[in-house]
Amino acid sequence: MSRMVGTVSRGLRAPIIREGDDLVKIVTETVLEASKQDGFAVRDRDVVAMTEAIVARAQGNYATVADIAADVKAKLGGGTIGVVFPIMSRNRFAICLRGIASGAKKVIVQLSYPSDEVGNHLIDDDLVEAKGVDPYTDVLDEKKYRQLFGYTKHQFTGVDYIDYYKQLITESGAEAEVIFANNPKAILSYTKNVICADIHTRARTKRLVKAAGGERVFGLDEIMNAPVNGSGCNEKYGLLGSNKATEDKVKLFPRACQNLVEDIQKALLKATGKKVEVMVYGDGAFKDPVGKIWELADPVVSPAHTAGLAGTPNELKLKYLADNDFAALDGDALKEAIKEEIRKKDGNLVGKMVSEGTTPRQLTDLLGSLCDLTSGSGDKGTPIVYIQGYFDNYTTE
Repeated sequence: MSRMVGTVSRGLRAPIIREGDDLVKIVTETVLEASKQDGFAVRDRDVVAMTEAIVARAQGNYATVADIAADVKAKLGGGTIGVVFPIMSRNRFAICLRGIASGAKKVIVQLSYPSDEVGNHLIDDDLVEAKGVDPYTDVLDEKKYRQLFGYTKHQFTGVDYIDYYKQLITESGAEAEVIFANNPKAILSYTKNVICADIHTRARTKRLVKAAGGERVFGLDEIMNAPVNGSGCNEKYGLLGSNKATEDKVKLFPRACQNLVEDIQKALLKATGKKVEVMVYGDGAFKDPVGKIWELADPVVSPAHTAGLAGTPNELKLKYLADNDFAALDGDALKEAIKEEIRKKDGNLVGKMVSEGTTPRQLTDLLGSLCDLTSGSGDKGTPIVYIQGYFDNYTTE
């Protein structure tokens, strides 16, 4: 009988990770013990993934508000600083903003509207239209914004992010101002010293601000991209991908961790004789249909992965074959015809109708989304995810 089970994703419980812990040993032992307890065999091309959080914790990759303030002051001069397009997040940006404000005399926050980059809404899209506001061109100060839209709170968190961010700034000893505009160049009417706080659009934002006359212009990826007073850092992403650790400290995105995934792959190969693929994952890349939030607040889904996870899927659409090429077949004849088509498929199906509707995304983005949904962000206690059958197809027995 043909194998009935395809892809399986298991969340694996692990010890609470502390700075200095040996993740190669911990991840390898966790996988081996789970396989014994749950009765599954380790197979070639299985995938073991670990959250970026435990990697950064093991690395001790942290920065304090004081560290951020020192870096901001050194790079932007300590006067008036504009912060363009930050996301609205207590976890992702609040402590970063404390650090920025602690290194400045005044902070002008430019919020995009009606939502931030990842889909957190300040106001409803329809309300913007009803008020006759053009979000492409109109620049609003806080007084005008309040007159038009009042005091709205985030749908899920119940936070008024305008007041919240102003409070964080003033508590840090700086003067606060908030404006609303979707053109990044709007900030230059207030200051030439700018931090572009957006994530995936940061290169364009920095380019536009610099071209329009910005003098000291940095992205969040350029703040804390080197140690400050012995702190952690991330050479490639700076503060991007950071999370709140305490009220005065952030956990940064993990630093170079390619060796880690390759060493885990070697350890599992030695223990089992099987070549398992390994990756580090952060936020999944998917959008919530109700809250409209795009989950990906990290700069990438996977900061490190073994070579076998590079590329995109190369898959046939089975329902297309069944409805078109083999519409006259049924039962075992249909099954065998589809299997044969899979066996002889080209190595590159890009642009071919028979692959239409398959997901044209990076394997690491797809797997990272599966891992993020499996492990969750709460109290499941499963920061390691073990995936089997992902690279199987209809012909795999």
